[in-house]
Amino acid sequence: MTYPLALLLTVLLLQLCCAGAQATPKPFAALPGGGLVFKPVMSMRERRFANLVQQKTDFSCGAAAMATLLNEAYGRRFSEEDVIQGMLAGADPQQVRTMGFSMLDMKRYAQELGLRARGYRLQPQQLIEVKVPAIVLMDIRGYRHFVVMQTSNDGWVYVGDPVLGHKKMMLEEFAQGWNGIVFALIGPGYDRQNALLTPPEPLTARHRLDQFAPVKDAELMEFGFLQSDFF
Repeated sequence: MTYPLALLLTVLLLQLCCAGAQATPKPFAALPGGGLVFKPVMSMRERRFANLVQQKTDFSCGAAAMATLLNEAYGRRFSEEDVIQGMLAGADPQQVRTMGFSMLDMKRYAQELGLRARGYRLQPQQLIEVKVPAIVLMDIRGYRHFVVMQTSNDGWVYVGDPVLGHKKMMLEEFAQGWNGIVFALIGPGYDRQNALLTPPEPLTARHRLDQFAPVKDAELMEFGFLQSDFF
């Protein structure tokens, strides 16, 4: 049995949009006779923040980044509020309100959880050697902001931003705002297959223009299409 080209393209698009994401199955009347196909569907916003803890206050980017790292890499189940309360116990509340949390606050909190925290100064070209997700401090137009550096390869850096979600940055662009320090957690319970190491590709045309090419008529005919289907 052959199926219309529009149907096959619709199913393919759904697979591309939902690949690698946890989502609720939704029914689609896509089969002959009104038969339903159930495909996992996730909104763009949900996909943007998949496996990330979203920042909810002006000063809590460090807490959200820390919660993301603890949850995904070490199997914890912390909310942003849990981490805020934990780090406030050893921090100056007034300084946190004005400056946000520091790497020292994160280090103290990690030690309370039985983990070691280390800061490493690296050159941008060395980021490809970092094989675990880590927290980095960025300067974005004068605003200091903690994000999770998930992985780096092929001249790109994949970032989990507590405000903007998953981002893909050119290494040169990333290096311009990065302070040169990678803050990593070390300890028992680390998941070597954690989701942060395989971040989703951005859903933007700018990153996909060089990944698509027209399918030739001969290739379509191999899947059961007839010459008359092309007119």
